[in-house]
Amino acid sequence: MTTVTVSPKFQVVIPKKIRKDFNLVPGQKIQVLGYKGRIEFIPLRNPREMRGMLKGIETSVPRDNDRL
Repeated sequence: MTTVTVSPKFQVVIPKKIRKDFNLVPGQKIQVLGYKGRIEFIPLRNPREMRGMLKGIETSVPRDNDRL
């Protein structure tokens, strides 16, 4: 686990290993949210980069008889 420090301007530096593991680049947008007492950073991806991400996913869903 890596520890970072919040600067006086409330900035944090994302460690190099994390940047490399998640292919983060300068200027990239990251969504920040609080969840169950944590701060989570979620990299926003271009929709074109996500193309094919769900390839092979099971799409059949059991439906009730009264549904089309």
